Amino acid sequence: MVKAERRAEAVWEGDLIHGHGQIVSVGSGAVGELPLTWASRVERSDGRTSPEELLAAAHAGCYAMAFSHTLAQAGTPAERLAVNAISTFEQVGEGFKVTTMVLDVRGKVPGLDQATFEKVAQQAEQGCPISNALRNNVQIHVKASLES
Repeated sequence: MVKAERRAEAVWEGDLIHGHGQIVSVGSGAVGELPLTWASRVERSDGRTSPEELLAAAHAGCYAMAFSHTLAQAGTPAERLAVNAISTFEQVGEGFKVTTMVLDVRGKVPGLDQATFEKVAQQAEQGCPISNALRNNVQIHVKASLES
């Protein structure tokens, strides 16, 4: 049975609005320090990231892998899939929440028509581990466009 643990460390200094922080490290070493601020979440990024941007990146990567696998299992492997993920962070009542995630996938898959591509795109979203972690808490929308 496959089981993997992944690690990351973050540090924050100061209050929420005026403070600052950073993703200090990820266990793989694949990325260096990533600065975080409240402004990078809700106003302008100015070269800084946000948890929601990192969530979108994780979801885009995971969904691309899940879609690739779903297509291959159906006997129609993709030549290329490009996934753009948009995570929406907004105030809900007195708090804040990630409310939606839009996955916009474009793909080149020989032998597939648009309708089938869309159907398999929805199936892949159901099998994506990040989608499943978010499900019932975040609205997930999939837009799928087949390239010729």
